[in-house]
Amino acid sequence: MLSIIQAVIIAIVQGITEFLPISSTGHMIITEYLLGVKPSEFVNVFAVSIHLGTILAVVILYWKRFFQSLQLYYKLFIAFIPAGIAGFLFDDFITNKLGNVYVVSVSLLLGGILLLFVDKWFSKPDKDQEISYSRSFKIGLFQIIAMIPGVSRSAATIIGGMSQKLNRKNAAEFSFLLAVPTIIAATGYKLLKTYKNISHENINLLVIGNIVAFIVAFFAIKAFISFIQKYGFKIFGYYRIAVGLILLILLLLGYDLKIGLD
Repeated sequence: MLSIIQAVIIAIVQGITEFLPISSTGHMIITEYLLGVKPSEFVNVFAVSIHLGTILAVVILYWKRFFQSLQLYYKLFIAFIPAGIAGFLFDDFITNKLGNVYVVSVSLLLGGILLLFVDKWFSKPDKDQEISYSRSFKIGLFQIIAMIPGVSRSAATIIGGMSQKLNRKNAAEFSFLLAVPTIIAATGYKLLKTYKNISHENINLLVIGNIVAFIVAFFAIKAFISFIQKYGFKIFGYYRIAVGLILLILLLLGYDLKIGLD
């Protein structure tokens, strides 16, 4: 049984890491392991459901964007299509074959190395920062890569945006906006398959978890945008490399890190 304290800690970690390019999945694994949380159907449901709290933070922070033009919805839909199709076709394969700590460790490590260089590679954004339909689709292709546990949806789509000559701020903000349909679809799909594992006794934990995740994500997003404009992504690269190496070392030492992935 998940305790309230464990639920709050997991929700805090989710709120902080969901929109940072450091992989929320990887950090959920580490957090659950350190807290001694035993894998169960409800733990998986809880980990999935608190994504809704983080998404609400995006909606509140960028609510004006959602009322400016219908074009935003078209562009988000176009960007969502590649991962939406891939997720529908390969979700079970990814969960069963790639849903392990070894894959997460390697993904964190390789993604961290990549983040050390993105500021240099994409140092000259276009003056035209309009997110066209073509740019939207190409950014959406990067979300397919993010289906591999440990890659980080945020990292993949931000790099995707910067590869399309968007500046750091616009690439990150489009990544956040794209998270809304992507995570709602993914979370809704998984909850439909697992909702029977939610009992009346667990509803309070789900409510608390979503509230905590919302509050933490709200402030994490604002801090992240300010940080990357000043300092870029290199610090996140070093952090990912350190976490990836620690996980790999623990695995080599024989520690059992078989925690359920969401």
